[in-house]
Amino acid sequence: MSNDTQLPLSKADRQALSSASDPIGAELQRYDAHLRDVHGLAPGTRKGYLRIAGRLLHQHFDGDHVDIATLQPSDIRRFLTHELIARHTPSHAHSVTGGLRRYLRYRSTQGDAVEPLTAVIASPAHWTLAPLPKALSREEAARLLDACQAVQRWPKRGYAMARCALDLGLRAGEIAHLMISDIDWQAGTVTLRATKSRRQDVLPLPVETGEALADYLMHERPGSAGAAVFVGALKPYDRPVTSTAVQKVITRALRRSGLPYSGAHVLRHTFAADLLERGSSLKEIADLLRHRSLRTTQIYAKLDTPHLIGVALPWPGSVS
Repeated sequence: MSNDTQLPLSKADRQALSSASDPIGAELQRYDAHLRDVHGLAPGTRKGYLRIAGRLLHQHFDGDHVDIATLQPSDIRRFLTHELIARHTPSHAHSVTGGLRRYLRYRSTQGDAVEPLTAVIASPAHWTLAPLPKALSREEAARLLDACQAVQRWPKRGYAMARCALDLGLRAGEIAHLMISDIDWQAGTVTLRATKSRRQDVLPLPVETGEALADYLMHERPGSAGAAVFVGALKPYDRPVTSTAVQKVITRALRRSGLPYSGAHVLRHTFAADLLERGSSLKEIADLLRHRSLRTTQIYAKLDTPHLIGVALPWPGSVS
């Protein structure tokens, strides 16, 4: 899935996922277990794939027994047409076509012959690494941090969350799953255990980030037996916050600061852009961002304008 903002679940989606007695709901639950257990996908990613599969199943079966053998290529074309007319953006087109392919691949593991169906799913045109990653300037980052502190409730919590994203490049889920025991104050490191790549990483803890975390833990965090750094706002304060809660805290701070960004991921892009500006290589940035593939990091090369100018070819007809 892309980093595109997820649409809320429709009423049909919620009903399908909540009731295993419903044939479509049961099918989606089996698909969800496959995505979780076989592919190790995170809940947010699985939700996007389930949404697309659910809409296909509801359009064709509408509560009846799910029999993929009855699906025809024309049904797939009709579904794609309906989806792309409803929301005509490149990111949505990629999400829909990618989600369809993944669901049909799952059905092939269940013995269904899906080749005629996948053959009609054309990939939308896409230029590799076309969009520039959005990043905050230093002035914008300062405005965001000020906005985090300019609230009456939990100002230190929001500030510490934002610093984790800006200074460490942490994803919302990684911030939410951060445990007190993961912070080694003497060594100045933080250990990430619940990462997207399902591996353990140890990162250096910048002084300002450590100070923000310590200030929150000592002066604002409610008394709790829970092990999470960031706990929920409701008693008994023993549950960690969710990744959605982290995203909301940062998104609201962006809105209060008047910045034209709507997602918390811009802070992670800012971290990467700052590393690049300070001379870090793409390999070093990939390691700190915990990317599985260096190809994912290559988009940041387009932000390195001075180096790109140095390798640019002369314009045809100009003096070289």
